[in-house]
Amino acid sequence: MTPEQYVQNKAAASGSSFYYAFLFLPAPRRAAITAFYAFCREVDDVVDDAVDPGVARIKLAWWQSEVAQSFNGKPSHPVTQALMPHCAAFGIAPRHLLAVIEGCQMDLEQTRYLDYAGLQRYCHLVAGVVGEVAAQIFGQTQTQTSSYARTLGQALQLTNIIRDVGEDALRGRIYLPMSDMQQFDVKAHEILKRNYSERFTALMAFQAQRAHGLYDEALALLPETDRRAQKPGLMMASIYRTLLREIEADRFQVLHQRVHLTPLRKMWLAWKVQALGRM
Repeated sequence: MTPEQYVQNKAAASGSSFYYAFLFLPAPRRAAITAFYAFCREVDDVVDDAVDPGVARIKLAWWQSEVAQSFNGKPSHPVTQALMPHCAAFGIAPRHLLAVIEGCQMDLEQTRYLDYAGLQRYCHLVAGVVGEVAAQIFGQTQTQTSSYARTLGQALQLTNIIRDVGEDALRGRIYLPMSDMQQFDVKAHEILKRNYSERFTALMAFQAQRAHGLYDEALALLPETDRRAQKPGLMMASIYRTLLREIEADRFQVLHQRVHLTPLRKMWLAWKVQALGRM
């Protein structure tokens, strides 16, 4: 199996909504974003699949070394072998890859966030930086597009957090800021035990409004001159915001299930942005 086949399989197997946005890109950009996304998945899987945190830390340290080695011309993993040929062309630097690893390290060290400011730092590393790199690959001409991409990344990550509250609780993690939980009088043990309440619904509605605010902010930041090139990101915004609205309509029944959109619906939403320019 070639490195290119490896990252293609990694991206397709994840079932992520990102995959649908990649399909409409020209071949060189599609190859670059697929390799970068595979890198993010590979590193994230180290933490998500970890049985022993100590082993996960060793694996993440290996990835840090692999990044340094790869930018010195000696990539050894299929993901970095597929990614390195695109780094110079699309402005991908070691700091971008190391930031993603740092965000994953936070998942090993931290299962709670005191306030939204702390959560924002995590979201920036695992999603804001990813958005920044993706915008460069998609093709940006304005520096402000990076601000759009980082903000959109935060919105997507908050949507993930809302969707995955129950799934994360099974791993002992609660990403909802403790200050917000205190405001709505929701206790950690209620979430860990998957207990619904009107207080929980109000807390989640508050998180959803925060995410909607970030979507609106991101779209306002996107320069019109880069809008066409950034259509893949707009596809992601459409898919994830639709998912968020589905969760809202279902009154945040996320503790016992993972709400999702069908592949056909994701493809339809992506096509609408590509063909009609509508979200």
